[in-house]
Amino acid sequence: MAEKQSLDRLLTEQRNAASEDIDAKSTLEIIEIINQQDRNVAEAVAQAIPAIAEAVDVITERLGKGGRLIYIGAGTSGRLGVLDAAECGPTFSVAAELVQGVIAGGEAALARATEAGEDDPEAGAAELRQRGLSESDVVVGIAASGRTPYVLGAMAEARRMAAATIGISCTPDSELSRAVEIPITVLTGPEVIAGSTRMKAGTATKLVLNMLSTAAMIRLGHVYGNLMVNVQPTNHKLMERARRIVSHASGLGVEEAGRVLEEAGSVRTAIVMALARCSREEAESRLKAAKGKVREALESARNG
Repeated sequence: MAEKQSLDRLLTEQRNAASEDIDAKSTLEIIEIINQQDRNVAEAVAQAIPAIAEAVDVITERLGKGGRLIYIGAGTSGRLGVLDAAECGPTFSVAAELVQGVIAGGEAALARATEAGEDDPEAGAAELRQRGLSESDVVVGIAASGRTPYVLGAMAEARRMAAATIGISCTPDSELSRAVEIPITVLTGPEVIAGSTRMKAGTATKLVLNMLSTAAMIRLGHVYGNLMVNVQPTNHKLMERARRIVSHASGLGVEEAGRVLEEAGSVRTAIVMALARCSREEAESRLKAAKGKVREALESARNG
């Protein structure tokens, strides 16, 4: 009974007055109700922006010093973390181990729900130990309810190892928010279908994860303007994309951008060569001094 009462108090488990008779609605009306509720998600995320920004700064600092970003969750929360981690490599051309996603139940839980593992706090802690967690890393615990034992166990282990800890939840004053250094609480309110946190809470979580990883990669210099300058032209599609990026950044025609790219060997170097009108060697030297950040390399060229 205590467990039931505990669940009943969770914001994400409450009934939504806007959808109480949704099963009696037409298909069009059902979709309109869901859409109207989804519109509230972005505003809920906006209220958490200060905490998200603080988290991005910590992530950027730790990754810049050789640390890793590790997401950990169960069920929908875990799947969303694994998805964001998996997309960082191909999007920003960073090492696969830089951003990692951990889900209770392992890879099998990605395709088939195996929620039993979420009740084991030691399993979450053991997963981090297995990955060689250190004080250089950042661990982001994800739990819409803010009470998942697997995640709480992982965060306790992360704190013990002096890793930076961030928690994403959709419940006010949750256990997870009290267990981490930077709580990100997105109050999306009751779901359209009571307790189905894969909906608004899941959407909010995905938006927050997009912000954390994308903003951190921008701060680390993998973006110039709004262009992905760390793209690796390993196939025809990516080669064409790389040429267009160099062209957009430098103002060169696509063919000329392609020639500079071929000479430069990388998108970043090509952009600095074109805009600073310097050799490959000088461009590479300026990028090295700027820790790979194109804008800083160009500013040093102008000031030099």
